[in-house]
Amino acid sequence: MKNSSHKKLKPLAGKRILVNAGPTREPIDPVRYISNYSTGKMGIALADAAAEYGAEVHLVLGPVTIAPENPGVQVIKVITAAEMASECIKLFPHCDIAILAAAVADFTPDKTAQSKIKKSDEPIFLKLIPTTDIAAELGKMKKPGQFIAGFALETENETENALIKLHRKNLDMIVLNSLREEGAGFGYDTNRITIIDRNNNIDKFELKSKKDAAKDILNKIISLTGRRE
Repeated sequence: MKNSSHKKLKPLAGKRILVNAGPTREPIDPVRYISNYSTGKMGIALADAAAEYGAEVHLVLGPVTIAPENPGVQVIKVITAAEMASECIKLFPHCDIAILAAAVADFTPDKTAQSKIKKSDEPIFLKLIPTTDIAAELGKMKKPGQFIAGFALETENETENALIKLHRKNLDMIVLNSLREEGAGFGYDTNRITIIDRNNNIDKFELKSKKDAAKDILNKIISLTGRRE
């Protein structure tokens, strides 16, 4: 009886999970960078919940001011999109599940000035080049038995854009957030998510804390991978 109860409490025991979270910073010069408003709260909540469920969790974490509460989460700190891509690509072959919650910069300056760019009355122009698409790269690497959950933060045509991303990047599931939803998106302690799986099944959830939303996401992954007890 005790063993059965333990299994129900630890449905991800024996699984290795990769989570990425937070923003990246793409340097322009030694004092300036391109970034976004991500706080890492959703990804960190996922890492904590996965560890609570018994998984071995590797969290690739961009520059944020918060940290996981669960001491079992193994944190790898990164700054740039290139660093985050490198760590995720290195870790993924050894993981069963990847949950890609980070807000990785899509573009980075093609050159970083070695000294501070001085202010002048003349305009300056930044040439931006695409960063590595981590979700797409892991989708190409995915082997039978591995599972990838991505995130889509959209401002228009939300479901359509999320479905395109899901299938183009060979994901198994995507978590959709809309910046038009009050209480969702960057900076909030709450989130309203929609989960879409690779068979185009759509599950909509009410606004709730990111900690509870993280458990909804993990429970969906468990159900899709046949690990639910």
